[in-house]
Amino acid sequence: MIFQAIGLMSGTSLDGLDICLAKFKKQNSVWEFEILQAETLPYSEEWENKLRNSIHLSAEELLELHSEYGFFLGKAVKSFIEKYNLENIDVIASHGHTVFHQPKKKFTLQIGDGRAIKIETGLPVVYDFRSKDVLMGGNGAPLVPIGDEFLFSEYDACLNLGGFSNISLKLNDKRIAFDIAPVNIVLNKLAQNLNQNFDVNGDLAKQGKIDAELLNKLHSLEFYHQSHPKSLGIEWCYENVFPLFEGLDSKDILATFTEHAAEQISIVLNQYQLKKVLFTGGGTYNTYLIEKIRAKTKSKIIIPGKEIIDFKEALIFAFMGVLRINNEINILSSATGSSNDHSSGVVA
Repeated sequence: MIFQAIGLMSGTSLDGLDICLAKFKKQNSVWEFEILQAETLPYSEEWENKLRNSIHLSAEELLELHSEYGFFLGKAVKSFIEKYNLENIDVIASHGHTVFHQPKKKFTLQIGDGRAIKIETGLPVVYDFRSKDVLMGGNGAPLVPIGDEFLFSEYDACLNLGGFSNISLKLNDKRIAFDIAPVNIVLNKLAQNLNQNFDVNGDLAKQGKIDAELLNKLHSLEFYHQSHPKSLGIEWCYENVFPLFEGLDSKDILATFTEHAAEQISIVLNQYQLKKVLFTGGGTYNTYLIEKIRAKTKSKIIIPGKEIIDFKEALIFAFMGVLRINNEINILSSATGSSNDHSSGVVA
């Protein structure tokens, strides 16, 4: 079986829209993949502001944005297809953009109506991957472990450094996964206070001093002492993290939070005695953060080529779309905590 699918991913750090076309081949129950074309479409200032402020909209305004963003995604994919003269695409899989994520209250919201993408492209679309899992008692996250299981099984664990850091690994023959700590969702916001979009190479953090009192408060947050499965949302940061920063120097906060993230990540790597860990996501370009993690663990940190660093999540959502249209399991309950493995996503 051979499938071609496009995956769309918009992360909480608002770097842009990742679009990835991949070919998937299944032979004797083994999946192989090849990324055929991929690019990141940076958000305009207008779109970045719309998505960043979506959490504050009224219900009516949010419904309007849900449709508008769906058509934006559809037009972006249509342009991508035309630009590269792409053919024989079986499915588009869209993660959407997360506005709310509160699994304990049984809801999560990723905007970007998949039906609008279908209208623009004329192709089958799978979207809203998380809601069913949340309704089934799961965290609705992380979802990428299904791809780690079938596409990246040569590693002891896969760790993503995005808006939040999350990890997936095998434990007693079951793949578990959970969020570890916020990363770029906090670091980018702090860098923006210093008129930078993000902290290039961690250079701003290097200039700050670690605040021992703040570091202790961060490490003491209840989330870090909970057992998996568990996941984080931006609301958690606004409630628990950002209030701790009041009155402190931005560079010192950057230094302290970088230390905090490195410490929390290394605690997990050491706890599970992981030998070979694949690191992906925008945070892998933060060399200062990577250096700090390497200094705190014996795990061998593998940083792949740019294509996998940047597009692994979009690739895996494309894969999840392929699984969904074939009614195969694409969400692992051992990773999310839902009642059972299932095939999730609304098909347009």
